[in-house]
Amino acid sequence: MSDSTASVVCIGAGPAGLTAAYLLCKKGVNVTVLEQDPVYVGGISRTETYKSFGIDIGGHRFFSKSREVEDLWTEMLGDDMLERPRKSRICYRGSLFAYPLRATDALRKLGPIEAARCVFSYIGARLQPVQSPRNFQDWVVNQFGRRLFEIFFRTYTEKVWGMKCTEISADWAAQRIKGLSLTKAIWHALLPQKQRRPREKIIKTLVDSFRYPRRGPGMLWEAAADSVVRNGGEILLGRRVLSMARDKASRRWTIEAQGIDGAKERFTCDHVISSMPMREMISALAPEPPSAVREAANALRYRDFLVVALIVKDHKLFDDNWIYIHDPNVKVGRIQNFRSWSPEMVPQDGLNCYGLEYFCFEGDGIWTSSDKDLVALATKELIALGLADASSILDGTVVRQPKAYPVYDDGYQERVAVIREEIESNYANLHLVGRNGMHKYNNQDHAMMTAMLVAKNIIAGSRLYDQWLVNQDAEYHEECGADVEHRDRGGRSVPALASASVA
Repeated sequence: MSDSTASVVCIGAGPAGLTAAYLLCKKGVNVTVLEQDPVYVGGISRTETYKSFGIDIGGHRFFSKSREVEDLWTEMLGDDMLERPRKSRICYRGSLFAYPLRATDALRKLGPIEAARCVFSYIGARLQPVQSPRNFQDWVVNQFGRRLFEIFFRTYTEKVWGMKCTEISADWAAQRIKGLSLTKAIWHALLPQKQRRPREKIIKTLVDSFRYPRRGPGMLWEAAADSVVRNGGEILLGRRVLSMARDKASRRWTIEAQGIDGAKERFTCDHVISSMPMREMISALAPEPPSAVREAANALRYRDFLVVALIVKDHKLFDDNWIYIHDPNVKVGRIQNFRSWSPEMVPQDGLNCYGLEYFCFEGDGIWTSSDKDLVALATKELIALGLADASSILDGTVVRQPKAYPVYDDGYQERVAVIREEIESNYANLHLVGRNGMHKYNNQDHAMMTAMLVAKNIIAGSRLYDQWLVNQDAEYHEECGADVEHRDRGGRSVPALASASVA
């Protein structure tokens, strides 16, 4: 067992961990990053490769309402950030509908009878809305009408989360479809803005373009990792954290990790920045936290997914970044077009690579299927959807992503509150950041902002900012006061059972 010393250990080399390491190393702080993946940095924002084809895990549009985040992307990657057109559609009954919804497009493709039903359904919802909607279904029906909800929202949402829309909280819908209504979508389609609006005023769902690294999102995180090393930091791949022990007298940490060869290493530091899943982090603490804390952590759940990447002859059937699949007859939830993210993701002219995303729980039938069976399933479904023919599909591979999304089921808020109370009371120099570290669903820019605030605190030597007060738009709202603090303690920004109490 070897020994190493660092002032800060970052657990996880995803967007949060690498952002913190990048900023701290620039200030001369001694940082070691421990990443369990033996090959890639970037976490769920990595770019995997198969026969030189780039595979974006989950799809990442680089757009943030936070100028600070946007500036950091520019600093990290400069001219390697491309400006890409945004295009996504919904596949329903063999037709592709623009998303966000455009009234003329949707009503024309639905046909006159269905279009009339949608219009009257929308009018009815506006005249008699559900008062104080508590679940996802009621919230979306209020915004779009029941018919459009059934057509364009129900199937995909239930595929992603493995829950009925009546079991998903309304506040999650309000955050994920923030600021968007059918009226605003129509207005945007008919009268697009000719002048660039202030970034903080833009509805994310309606952005027309975004930035994207030439070779996928992993390119940015590889650049960040290179900067960490150039500035004296250390990036260690293939290290699984086994234990995290804090000496009460010195307040220093001892982290024990195991490499892929089985060898164990020990690291000591003044601060730990953790983006590892909260459940695993609590189980690694030594000595063990109180039983109530362990029970709360063990009850946390995660939603997983996998990507089946199919290499195809490029007949240019669609140029979307991705297509949402609202067909209950297939299991695929979304299909990415990697050439539309960036042409450099596809190394050969005349070919393309599609990423078919399947949402599941680790251990269920989809997750445990063989790669061969999954490629066969994806091939069958791509053909059934009319997006390829059998002769054009040449090859395929599978990438699995465990713990892609935190799941907030009944009692989630109380569990996270118990864990957070323990950390803040007894481990002041243990900093939780990012999606899984805080068990808080967020986008890449949100995860980065939590890490940026923690880095500022460590550099200042005091807790100037509370990373839990970063909102869905990666903006920090310390001026919002105690009410926001109370509502945010559970971090409700992913689906929760509607029966759960809403603080």
